[in-house]
Amino acid sequence: MLRFMPVGDSMTIGSAGEHTWRYRMWEHLRETYDGPFALVGPRETLYDKATDAPVSYEYADPDFPRAHLAGWGEGWLHMAPLIGEAVRSCRADVLLVSLGLIDLGFYTNAEQTAENVHRFVAAARSANSRIRMVVLPVIPNVRAADDGPFATQVTRFNELLAKAVADLDEPRSPLLLASPPPSYDIHHDTYDGTHPNASGEHKIAGAFADAMYQAWDVGEPYEG
Repeated sequence: MLRFMPVGDSMTIGSAGEHTWRYRMWEHLRETYDGPFALVGPRETLYDKATDAPVSYEYADPDFPRAHLAGWGEGWLHMAPLIGEAVRSCRADVLLVSLGLIDLGFYTNAEQTAENVHRFVAAARSANSRIRMVVLPVIPNVRAADDGPFATQVTRFNELLAKAVADLDEPRSPLLLASPPPSYDIHHDTYDGTHPNASGEHKIAGAFADAMYQAWDVGEPYEG
């Protein structure tokens, strides 16, 4: 049994009424991965915009393993202290991580955010010395289009993230940097300039799926 844990912010938890890219990934693995697998994590809910809380189970299709470790407004800063126990309790084998936008937007600069990447990786490995991780760079959102200093921080963090992945990668616990979806367009793949719509969900899932296929021969190329 291969256990995948999606880890992320609002783009990963999703909000009421959505499928989420987690669902798209589950569909892809179900069709292409030749072996038992599960999505795991200590949380299951979506974010409910009406109550401003992660309390919704109103998935567009609730009939899938909804477990995750994602939170609206949470980033590397928030997940680094949580990931060790989550990996340990859920027996995760592979982490699919999409974090950083919220850190840079509200909490930490690029260098500080990169330090939290290191803390996150160390904590995950302390719980499972053979954990595998796929990390998606920050996809610039509408704020990056209008705010030059913020865009600079996003670019700088993605450079530091690539360096961290290269420096921390090791054979028994590989760390893989996914390629940002090349055709991702915030005007067509999001509903508000940040959060993915259906096409955006497919493209994010595809970024993770293609990285795992190319590097580890897991599943097949994404065709969602």
